[in-house]
Amino acid sequence: MKKRLIAALAIPALVLSGCSTLPNNSDPHILRSFSPQPEVDPAVGPTPGQEADLLVREFYAAAAIPSSDYGAARSFLSPEAAQNWDPEESMRIVDLIELTSQNTTRPDQRAFTVRGSVIGSIASGGSYVPENSGYETTIRMEQVDDEWRITDLPDGVVFERTELRNHYQPLPVYFYRQTGGVLVTDRRWLFGSQNSLDAQLITLLLAGPSSRLAPATTNVVPDDAAFLGIENGVYNFAGMQNMSPEDRLRFAAELVWTLSHAGIQEPYTVTADGAPLVENLETMTTDDFAEYNPRVASNSVAPLYALHEGDILQVSANAAEPVAGGLGDGGNIESADITADGVIAAVRREGDESRFIFGDIEGDIEEGLSAETISRPTFETAGQSAWTVVDGDEVMRVVRSPQTGELTTTRVITTDLDSIEGEISVIRLSNSGAQAAMIIGGEVYIGVVERERSGDFRLTNIYNPASELGGTALSLDWQADGSLVVGTSTQEAPVWRVEQDGSSVSTLPSGNITIPVVSVAASPSTLYITDYHAMLQLPVETESTYWREVPSMQGMRSAPIVAN
Repeated sequence: MKKRLIAALAIPALVLSGCSTLPNNSDPHILRSFSPQPEVDPAVGPTPGQEADLLVREFYAAAAIPSSDYGAARSFLSPEAAQNWDPEESMRIVDLIELTSQNTTRPDQRAFTVRGSVIGSIASGGSYVPENSGYETTIRMEQVDDEWRITDLPDGVVFERTELRNHYQPLPVYFYRQTGGVLVTDRRWLFGSQNSLDAQLITLLLAGPSSRLAPATTNVVPDDAAFLGIENGVYNFAGMQNMSPEDRLRFAAELVWTLSHAGIQEPYTVTADGAPLVENLETMTTDDFAEYNPRVASNSVAPLYALHEGDILQVSANAAEPVAGGLGDGGNIESADITADGVIAAVRREGDESRFIFGDIEGDIEEGLSAETISRPTFETAGQSAWTVVDGDEVMRVVRSPQTGELTTTRVITTDLDSIEGEISVIRLSNSGAQAAMIIGGEVYIGVVERERSGDFRLTNIYNPASELGGTALSLDWQADGSLVVGTSTQEAPVWRVEQDGSSVSTLPSGNITIPVVSVAASPSTLYITDYHAMLQLPVETESTYWREVPSMQGMRSAPIVAN
């Protein structure tokens, strides 16, 4: 790993002049500088004659600009403080900066107490880490040549959430799922202009997945691989001569989809050790790697089902019809998940206990485990394995044999959840299967799905991406873009959108929703919820503030099931 990172840091020495795009006319910066930066925009800096408190506020805003070793922020400091300040120590994000004056003994000195609520931090490589803590420090100032300058401050940078959105953009870097050929989104926050994004993203790709997602992913690139830069529009790599054709193809898919989803124009010409990265592909586009598309769900039409009074209904634009067999007329189904291929995992009530069932929605159904309570199942990507929660605390994985239909049940290791109080009421696997979102005691948590060498599955690196919800969460589902939609018991904010890295939590339209929102589901184009009265829908792309009843489900309060 060290060899690869050193090679990335050495990019400037290897890039040729002329048509090269790195770093001569770019500002590549991955939250930690890896190449020379242009001079700071002269418009960013202290205003002559500025009052002390206003200068402090502008310093905190300028701290979000890492160019030229944080030159903009250093211009607010005295020469000695600018030389001693270490901005690389940490990068914390607060909701708001609050200033309170302190008493000082001299008129040419000022001091302020600075407070804020830390909502997150940016780790090395641009990963957002949600936090929930307080920030308080003292900033001391003196007049230098009749201008206020900061003379004493702690190391590290702190800035408001709005500055994060003003100067950085979240972009996906893709790595392979540990257990198969599925690409996993590793969301990073990047600073810089559009013409430097490709260099930043490639450097991140070679450095490997973030520490949080690493247990769920694998890296196909050798440690001594290096990105040499971009010459005449060609992306050049070295140190890949020992990669197999299969691994070259897999890396090419990671690269192409990472660049494409950052808005970098296709096609891409890529060489490794002086030859095309993939044999017989002089240029590459996303069409060459369509089977790896990490957002394939967002381009598809997902069938809609509903659970109504214990029966599974197939919902179309004009009708809702019971599915064939006992699933459609037995009146005893408590919950279900369905794949686009028509495989169903469901929970059926049998007297005083619940029974897990698995099979084809209009074919053979196998019975599995039973318990007092079983949560709604959630499928892995292949559709032959599903997860559920037994009696609120045991996460189980049920696998159906494709040859015999026989069910095998194993326990998922959840020791990382032991410190969290409350029962697990909801669990939903992400589209890639690399993460699991849960509701535990009314709070939302996300865990990373790791497969150990023994074959056991483990939930690890647990975090709360939405502490703002305050224990009111009742239902959730993953959206096609990797965010969560969460239903709550709060009338003021019944439905929320939660980014998977916890960097943003925002309310969705709620004009005519009556709590509680007990069920949610997301298709690529539409959100569905069940509130106190009905099953409602809202287009993903809309300016409307009102949810409408699903036309064929009017008067039938039901739980939506989207077969993604």
